[in-house]
Amino acid sequence: MATRLFFILALILPCLAQADTSTIYKCMKNNKVVFSHTVCPQEFRQHKIEYELGIATETDSDKKKVKNDPLKALLKKQTISREKLLQLLDGEIYRLKQENSYFEILRASEVQKLDRKHYWQSKEKDDPSYGLELEEINQRFDDLTNNNLSVIKLLNQHKMKISAETPPDLLMSQ
Repeated sequence: MATRLFFILALILPCLAQADTSTIYKCMKNNKVVFSHTVCPQEFRQHKIEYELGIATETDSDKKKVKNDPLKALLKKQTISREKLLQLLDGEIYRLKQENSYFEILRASEVQKLDRKHYWQSKEKDDPSYGLELEEINQRFDDLTNNNLSVIKLLNQHKMKISAETPPDLLMSQ
């Protein structure tokens, strides 16, 4: 009886309340899971699922965790430790390298798609339209890759500059 009442409430509450469509709450109690657009009642454990820019993140919103966002800290003119800044730079460099690898996979997929298109249209690979389309694909992905490589180069320069400014043993003694 109680579970029926709970499911009825779980179905009605989202209709009655206005909530952010990019946030969903995962309510858990006694091995039962219900998803809701509203905050879970007190007797339930709660995880918050947020969807933004194509990425879904699930966080245990029962636990209060204060995160220091480095960008917000910089905007508020607070300082970030040298180690944290180097870690952030390494993370961004790694992400850009992964993105370049992904671009190569996408390029191969686009070329394969172009090959299939020309095969089914009974066109040869020496057809001028094939060459133009292939050149356009290569140019697009070359531009994306070169843009990332220039940002990686700039980030590496900043990383070397930060590493050269203060030796690590001086930071430990302060």
